Amino acid sequence: MQFRNYFSVIILCLLTPSIQATIVDPHWLKNRLEHENLLIVDVRESEEFLNGHVSGSVNLPPMTLFADSFLLPPISQLQSLFSDLGINHQQQVVVVGNHEFIWAARLYWILEFMGHQEVFFLDTAWGHWQEGLLPISQQAVTPVTRQFIPRIDPQRLKTQLGTLAAIGHQPILDGRSKAHYMGETSGGALRAGHIPTALHYPWTQNREQVEGTYRLRSLDDLREVYKELPKDQEIILYCTGSAQSAMNYVVMQALGYRVAVYEGSWTEWGNNLSLPKVNLSKQAGEQNP
Repeated sequence: MQFRNYFSVIILCLLTPSIQATIVDPHWLKNRLEHENLLIVDVRESEEFLNGHVSGSVNLPPMTLFADSFLLPPISQLQSLFSDLGINHQQQVVVVGNHEFIWAARLYWILEFMGHQEVFFLDTAWGHWQEGLLPISQQAVTPVTRQFIPRIDPQRLKTQLGTLAAIGHQPILDGRSKAHYMGETSGGALRAGHIPTALHYPWTQNREQVEGTYRLRSLDDLREVYKELPKDQEIILYCTGSAQSAMNYVVMQALGYRVAVYEGSWTEWGNNLSLPKVNLSKQAGEQNP
């Protein structure tokens, strides 16, 4: 009987999505600072990084994660970038970001798309943890170069064609602000509005500010935010340039949803005049070219 119960627990763990494994807090990080395979990647601008960072961190400025039109850089470029940072399949990568979280989220999503298995997301913005909890340095560390081997996971990414085919068949979530979703502003694209059937789930609802401290909301709170969405279907996420949607990706994945990010997002969709759109800021039937 004991063996049967133990076996049942194993099966339950395998079948139940983990909601704690990928989003971690500063105490979790403190307890693993001496782990030989731990690598902290600080996704802030170089100037911010040099003003202070967790000791031993390496820096990855956010714009290195973008090519033209907010698309992904070539796979070979990302491979070189991650190798130079010191990432291989053995590294436990903890991504740290500023109070917006979206740049760290984009790195998290890209690493998973590239097949890296051990990626963790710090739930507290840089420097917003308890004073003295983590060691701080202003000394830049020269990364130890390792060989990063991509193992592309296509389920993490959606193309324009795949998103077009999903309209009316799969849930699509827009992670931008209300003004962008409604079509009041285009965010730099030729057209304003949103993808037909897309639901509005702004990335900002994933975080909170408590007494000046920015952090992710608790997963219990976030479970309520997303509770109306199905877990038996793939859900497509987009925003302006797949950084805000990556924030939704991190949270929804932790909650057990099947999610993929539309890489081109509204920057690509809004600039393609042949694609359908909805603009709720206009009267019914009026077009907004």
